[in-house]
Amino acid sequence: MLTPVARAWHAARLSLGGGVAGLLIVLALLRLASLGAYPLMDTTEGRYGEIARRMVESGDWITPWIADGVPFWGKPPLSFWLSAGSMRMFGVGEFAVRLPHFLMAVTIVLLAFDWARRTGMRRAIYVLPVLGSTVLFWVSAGAVMTDMVLCLGVLLSTRGFWLALHGSSEDRRRESWLFFVGLWISALAKGPVGWVLVLLPLGAWSLWAGNVRLAWRALPWLRGGLLLLTAVAPWYVLAEWKTPGFLSYFFVGEHWSRFVVAGWQGDRYGSAHAFPRGTIWLFGLIASLPWSIVLPWVAWRARRQGRPVARQHGRESAERSFGLYLLMCGMASCVVFTAAGNTLWTYVLPGLPPMALWAARYLGSLDARLARRALWAGTLASTTLLGAGLTALTLGGRAGSESAKAVVQLHAAQRRPDVPLAFMQAHMLSASFYSSGRALQIPDVRQLATVLGEPSPAPLFIAVPLSVLPRLPPLDMHGLRTVGDAGAYRLFLREGVSGG
Repeated sequence: MLTPVARAWHAARLSLGGGVAGLLIVLALLRLASLGAYPLMDTTEGRYGEIARRMVESGDWITPWIADGVPFWGKPPLSFWLSAGSMRMFGVGEFAVRLPHFLMAVTIVLLAFDWARRTGMRRAIYVLPVLGSTVLFWVSAGAVMTDMVLCLGVLLSTRGFWLALHGSSEDRRRESWLFFVGLWISALAKGPVGWVLVLLPLGAWSLWAGNVRLAWRALPWLRGGLLLLTAVAPWYVLAEWKTPGFLSYFFVGEHWSRFVVAGWQGDRYGSAHAFPRGTIWLFGLIASLPWSIVLPWVAWRARRQGRPVARQHGRESAERSFGLYLLMCGMASCVVFTAAGNTLWTYVLPGLPPMALWAARYLGSLDARLARRALWAGTLASTTLLGAGLTALTLGGRAGSESAKAVVQLHAAQRRPDVPLAFMQAHMLSASFYSSGRALQIPDVRQLATVLGEPSPAPLFIAVPLSVLPRLPPLDMHGLRTVGDAGAYRLFLREGVSGG
């Protein structure tokens, strides 16, 4: 007798084909196995990993701290809570800090598939390989960022809204409340931007479909909204009380100036990412690989071969409405950030689940042989591309060149724990994570000259980025001995002057 897992695998092989199902399992196992296979990279992973580590160390679960006495006002704490909780359970390390993001990605894939199944989508299982092999989604599933948490919140809300209107009678009550759970997650993952990514497509679709009154009746807007504010407001109030100035920076700086002012200089923790306005659409195409290439190819083949599109009799209008809703939800991120002067490709992540449903819905309407060929081509291309990228990160040393882990390990190998380690680096991020916050900071060349010119210097290890060395005078002239190169750094030792 088959177990539930065996039955699910058997059904997947029948629906997807053994090759596609096998590649999907390979992608999932690769991502899980890679969580601890390479160091946290700067700046994003190093920053958020260190914030979570400090949360564990300090026991302060209200204010995220990026350095001693420096609060991190850039993001709410939900993703930090998850990573910190994981490190409390499994210890401080790459696997533990990344694990919650992988588990959220798995949850999102299953929620998307369940949404497709509950709407009666033909071949709903196609959602699994499409979403699971999309490049940005796979990458984000093992990266320490806030975006996967936001993606989960947005998906819960967009799915909850649709099923509250069109689900079965037993689904509607549950999903209408999950809609507000999703808004709570979004508010504590990234703030108001999550609500915009939900409410904008919901409002646009309701107006287009003439369902504003139905949308109002289907969800408990007043009770749910009151509970939502009651659940969200306490953290924001406590955060402002503990570190005054947070609310102004977060709402005005992070949610207005960052996106409206190109090259915004008010970022307290790095620099804004200036790109030409509208670049987010290009990011969307890149993030959606390989399906942004495979789907147009499939559409061309289907049109050329005259393959009929399967339709469910009597449901054409409802199918079109659902398809438009998915497109609106999927493109909301690109629409919102079209006019933004500062963008990243991760901003399109919340749109990938509804776009995967839309793609699976389209593939399900095609001839089964052509659809399976498309799934095979897309999943194989993704596995090859992502496998090559993972090899470059691990065996190729790409991650090591963007992390301070190797030089911290080289410092430890000198067996002189009494001699501190200083980084000539403005933002110490992964250096602080791997040194448990003990690494010192030399922010610029001027400060380095001051350190080297001390009259009675104490022993000190100094890590200098290899990229900076050509712009510096020969450091061995200042009494520094080269210890070795590690990752992106060269480690020097200043022996110091004995006090006799």
